[in-house]
Amino acid sequence: MENRAQIVYMTASSKEEATQIGQCLVDENLAACVNIIDGMTSIFRWEGEVNSSTEIILIAKSTSSNIDALTKRVKLLHSYDCPCIVSLPIVGGNPEFLDWIEGQVN
Repeated sequence: MENRAQIVYMTASSKEEATQIGQCLVDENLAACVNIIDGMTSIFRWEGEVNSSTEIILIAKSTSSNIDALTKRVKLLHSYDCPCIVSLPIVGGNPEFLDWIEGQVN
């Protein structure tokens, strides 16, 4: 399988947790960059009840070959029992930027 650039969407319970996760992913070359967006409200069903909470969004730029390791690392660092970690392929964009992503994590 070709090693392609990916966007990884995640959420965290606090800015501190998001910052710790983002810093770790970049330090360990699992992500080239992590954007942290504060102040999202999530409405979700958990254990049979509808809940609402403020969360933080993390958007990581990585590659397909790193997704398994990135997911495992985030699960170790995360406070949630079942953290949101979803990977989406990047199908186009600035070729130089996509090359930069691959160069940072490989």
